[in-house]
Order: sequence, then C-alpha cells, then structure tokens
Amino acid sequence: MKSRERRQNLLNLSLTFFFILVMNSFVITASFFLFFHSIDLTEAQIRQAAPITFLNIIFLSLLFLAVHLVYNHITVTRPVRRIQKGLEQITDGDLSVRLAPESNNAAFDRIIGSINRMTTELSSVQTIQTDFVSNVSHEIKTPIAIIRNYSTLLQSDQLSDEDRKEYAKAVSDASERLSTLVTNILKLNRLEQQQHEGEAETFDLSAQVTECLLSFEPVWEEKNIDIDPKIEDSVKVAFDRELLTIVWNNLLSNAFKFTEPGGCVGVVVKSEGDLVSVSVSDTGCGISPETGRHIFDKFYQGDTSHATQGNGLGLALVKRIIDLTGGEINVSSVPGEGSCFTVKLRKAI
Repeated sequence: MKSRERRQNLLNLSLTFFFILVMNSFVITASFFLFFHSIDLTEAQIRQAAPITFLNIIFLSLLFLAVHLVYNHITVTRPVRRIQKGLEQITDGDLSVRLAPESNNAAFDRIIGSINRMTTELSSVQTIQTDFVSNVSHEIKTPIAIIRNYSTLLQSDQLSDEDRKEYAKAVSDASERLSTLVTNILKLNRLEQQQHEGEAETFDLSAQVTECLLSFEPVWEEKNIDIDPKIEDSVKVAFDRELLTIVWNNLLSNAFKFTEPGGCVGVVVKSEGDLVSVSVSDTGCGISPETGRHIFDKFYQGDTSHATQGNGLGLALVKRIIDLTGGEINVSSVPGEGSCFTVKLRKAI
C-alpha cells in the first residue's frame, strides 16, 4: 500500500513538473519569437531560429530542473522521509527515537527539536505510569494481605474475645487504609486530568484552618502534643473550599503522625501583602535533603518506619491542589528537629 502511494505521488509530481516545463518553454520561446520580430531579421531566419531556440530552452530547463530536483531531494525530501520514519517508529511505541538535527534547514530543525522534546516527555510519562502501576499494586497488596490473614484467623473457634477484637480492628484499619488509598488515587487522577468541577468561593481561611486543627484534637490529646496556633483573624481567600480542606488535613495529619508524644505542632496563618501564608510545623523526625527533593512525588515515603501509616499520596495530592490554585508550597526541615510546610495563596480581593 505504501509503495503504491509513493509511486502515485511520484507520477503526479512528474506530470506537474513536465507540464510546468512545457509551459515555461513555450512562453519563453514565444517571447523570443516576438523579440526576433522586433529586430531586422527575415521571416526565414526567424523560422529557422525558433526550433533551435525552443530546444535550447528545453535543454536549459531540464538542466535547471535536474539541479532543482537534486537540491529539493537533499533539503526537503530526504529530511521529510527521515522525520516520517521517526514518527512511524514513535507511533509503533518506540519512545527511544531521537532525530538528529538537519544542518541546512532551520525550519526542519525546529520540527525535529519539537519531536525530540515530545518523545522525551512521552518517555518520562511512560516511566511514571509504569512506576505508578507498580506502586499501586504494591500498596493495594499490603492491606489485602492483612485483611485476608486476619479474616482467616477470625474464623477460629478458639479465639479469645480480646484476640478477636484485636484481629477485627486490624481488618478494619487495613480496610480503611485501602479505602483511603483508592480515594486518593481517584482524587489525584481527577486533578491531574483537570477534571475537578468544584467552584471557587470566597471564604474565611482562618476559620477553615482552625476547624481542621480542632478535628485532630483526639490525636494531640492521646499523644500529649502541645499546640501552638498563631492564626490571624478573618483572612479571606477565593478558592475551592473542599480542595483546600484536603490540603490542611494532609499537612496536619503528617505533622501529628511524625511528632513523638510530648512534642509540639505549630500552625500559623498570616497576611503578607496580597498573599496569605499558612505554615504547619512539627518537632518530629525531620526530613533529609534527599527526601526533601522527592517529598511531593507520588508514593514516595522517606521514612519507612512510618510507611504503614500512609500511602505516599497525601503530599502529591497537596502539591497538585496548590498548583491548581496558582499558589506555592515549600518545606524546610532539619533532620531530628522537625519540619515546616508553608503554603502561600493569593488573598481574595
């Protein structure tokens, strides 16, 4: 099929060039004929010179045509075929294709550069997707294995009430972890696909952060954690309320999770000109520089000792939400002393 199309294209191109050649030769010959009429030549001399002139023009046209075809093949046809071959390889799934630039055509160089950037991005996305599937599979297997094992143990008739309650709680915790994982995956996918349908509204950010903090009261009381809130009153923002609730709950959950009993968690909300800054700090284990570079990557967990308490999606979700709001999030940390996450958003006008 492809060879037939190429032959047809070549035939059409040849016919076009032939038609142009004949027309040019005729027009130029006619011009010469008129020129000869304007000078002192006999009609016999003109009739004798006309065919020779026409043949000379045909020869020169063919010569120029041959030069043009060679030049066109070098500068257009060959690069186009090379680009087409590369695109066919990419279409077939080979994302390792990288086209060498053309040394004599800047326009093709720009096209080739765009194709190379595209394949680099696609290759990166493919790697991320592969890692994502691998990590999801691993994260799902763990709670499922816990549920299966403890469900088997619960079927024993010789269990004490205390053991039965313990196993039932383990099943419940694993189910909750699995549910949270699936919920976060769906939320993150919707955000990455720009499918969130929430509407921005102006609301009191100070009140929202305070409500989120108070919802963790059972946690800080159980761990005897001191709370240091410094929340400016009535700071208004205009964003999706639901999404920002996810942000504060994730940051506070991590702060309380990594803070040892007797530690301290601080929350600061303050205006900074046209911006509002929200900081959540803790006196936990801190974050190493290596972990800090990947802290917002999906499924990344720098502290494996706490891996069973999360699935590595929380901060990735937070980062995506903040990106959607046009804000920024930063983390500062000292290993062994604690961490501080700071979010900056634009205040409502």
